[in-house]
Amino acid sequence: MKHTMQLLISPSLRHVTVLPAKGFKEFVKVKVGSRRISYLMVFYSLLLFTFLLRFVFVLTAEDTIDGERKCSTLGCLGRKIGPRILGSQLESTVPEVIYQVLEEPTDQIEIEEGPETPQSLEEFMEEMKDTRPDAETFAVKLKTMVTLLEQRTRTAKIQEYLYRHVASSGIPKQLHCLDLKLAHEHSINANARLQLPSPELVPALVDNSYFHFVLASDNILAASVVASSLVQNSFRPEKVVLHIITDSKTFSPMQAWFSLHSLTPAIIEVKALHHFDWLTKGKVPVLEAMEKDQKARSQFRGGSSAIVANTTEKPHIIAAKLQALSPKYNSLMNHIRIYLPELFPSLDKVVFLDDDIVIQTDLSSLWDIDMNGKVNGAVETCRGEDKFVMAKRFKSYLNFSHPLISNNFDPNECAWAYGMNIFDLEAWRETNISEAYHYWLEQNLKSDLSLWQLGTLPPGLIAFHGHVHAIDPFWHMLGLGYQDNTSIPDAKSAGVIHFNGRAKPWLDIAFPQLRSLWTKYVNFSDKFIRTCHIRAT
Repeated sequence: MKHTMQLLISPSLRHVTVLPAKGFKEFVKVKVGSRRISYLMVFYSLLLFTFLLRFVFVLTAEDTIDGERKCSTLGCLGRKIGPRILGSQLESTVPEVIYQVLEEPTDQIEIEEGPETPQSLEEFMEEMKDTRPDAETFAVKLKTMVTLLEQRTRTAKIQEYLYRHVASSGIPKQLHCLDLKLAHEHSINANARLQLPSPELVPALVDNSYFHFVLASDNILAASVVASSLVQNSFRPEKVVLHIITDSKTFSPMQAWFSLHSLTPAIIEVKALHHFDWLTKGKVPVLEAMEKDQKARSQFRGGSSAIVANTTEKPHIIAAKLQALSPKYNSLMNHIRIYLPELFPSLDKVVFLDDDIVIQTDLSSLWDIDMNGKVNGAVETCRGEDKFVMAKRFKSYLNFSHPLISNNFDPNECAWAYGMNIFDLEAWRETNISEAYHYWLEQNLKSDLSLWQLGTLPPGLIAFHGHVHAIDPFWHMLGLGYQDNTSIPDAKSAGVIHFNGRAKPWLDIAFPQLRSLWTKYVNFSDKFIRTCHIRAT
C-alpha cells in the first residue's frame, strides 16, 4: 500500500501540520509567530529554495554533458558560480600564442601552398595527431590551411560571377534562332504581317475604360510569356489591352509572333520605337545620356578582365561591377518607362511590366487601388521575411559617401521595386519627375558614375522620391533570378513573380525548381519553339 505525506495548512495560515506517511496520529506542528515571520515569507522562501535546486541541477548537468570534467556537485557549483559572484571569469585553456598567430596579419606570415599543406580538415587532424606539434606550429598550420582555402573559394566565386555575366549578357542561340525564323515568316507570310490590333479595335488603345498594360522588350519569348500569363489569368480578358514596345530590329519578328499566336479576346498592340515621332535623338535627353554612359563605362570599368583581375575587392563588389557591364543597362528598353506620359498621352493610368515576370492572378484589381495622389504604385523592398531580397534601402543603391547624395536623401529610406508598377499618368504630368530623372543621370555621368553604379532603379528612386505609393507585396515577389531560397509554394501564392537577376528563366543558368513557374506558359509543341530547340529543361 502506498503511503503519502499530508500537508495541512490552517485557514488562518498560522499553523502548518505535517502528517506522517504511515498514517499514525502523531504529527508535527509548526507554529509560526505572526509577529516574527509572515506566511508570505514562508511562501517566498519555498520559491527561492526551488529555484536554487533547479539552478544547481543545470550547472551540474553542464559538466555531465562535457564528459571530460568530473567533479562533485558542490565542487562544480563552487567552480562555476564562484568566479561569477566575484566578478572574474574562468581562465582560458587556449594558449595565448594561438591567438597571437591567428590575429597576426596574413601578409606578415608566409602563406605558400605546398605538398605538405593540408587540403581538408580531415588531413589537418591526421597530421596533427601524427606530429603532435607545439601550439605555435599548430596555429601556423591551421592559419595556412584556412587562408589558402579562403583564396580558392574567392577565386571560384569570382569565376562563377564571370561565367554568369557572360551567360546572361549574350543572346542564347535558341532565342537568336527564334528571331530569325519569325523574321523570315514575316517576309513570306501575309498572316504574319497583320495589323495589331485590327482596325476595328484601334479605338480601344486610347479608351480609359480598358485595363492598359505596357511591356517594353526586345525578347520575343519573354514577351510571349508575359502576354500569355496576363491574359490566361485575367477575369475579363476582353478588357485587357497590352501595348508592346520594341526596337526596330525586333519589330518584324515580334509582330509575326503575336499575329500568328492570337490572344483574343485581349487586344495586343506592337509598336517599335521609331513609330514614335518625338522619340528621336536631339529631343530625348536620355539618348545622349546613354551614349555618354556607354563611353564612361568602357573607360571607367576597364572591361570584365580588369574587374576580375582585381585581387583586393570582395567578390560581391566584383559581381556588382560585372553586372554594370550588362548591355541591358545601356538599352533604351530599360529607360523607356520614364517617357510613359509622352508615349501614351491619352491614357490616365497604366501598369508597366518587365519582360522577366510571370503573372499568376487577375490584375484588374490594381485599378481599384487608391494612389492617394501619388504617381508610382510599387512594392517596397525593405520589409519582408526574406531578408536577402527584402532588405533594400536607398543606401543599397546610392553612394552616400558622395555629398550630392548624402545631402539630399536618407540612406535608411525604404527602396521599392521596378517590374510591376502602377503609374498614374495624370498625376505624373503635374510633376517634374522626368526632368529630375534626366538631371540625375547627367550628374552621375559628371561624377564618373560615382553616385550609383548600375541600372535604372537608382535614378528612379531619386526621380520618384515623394511620389511613391506602397502597395501590398502580394502583387510583386522579387529575387527569383539571383537566389533560389524562394520556395515553390511561396512563389505560387504571389500575384506576380519577378526573375530579376542574372538567372533568367530562358537561360541555362536559371534555377531549375523556379524555372518551371515560367515554362508553364511556353507552348513547347509550337513549330517555331520546336524548330529552335527551345526546351523546358
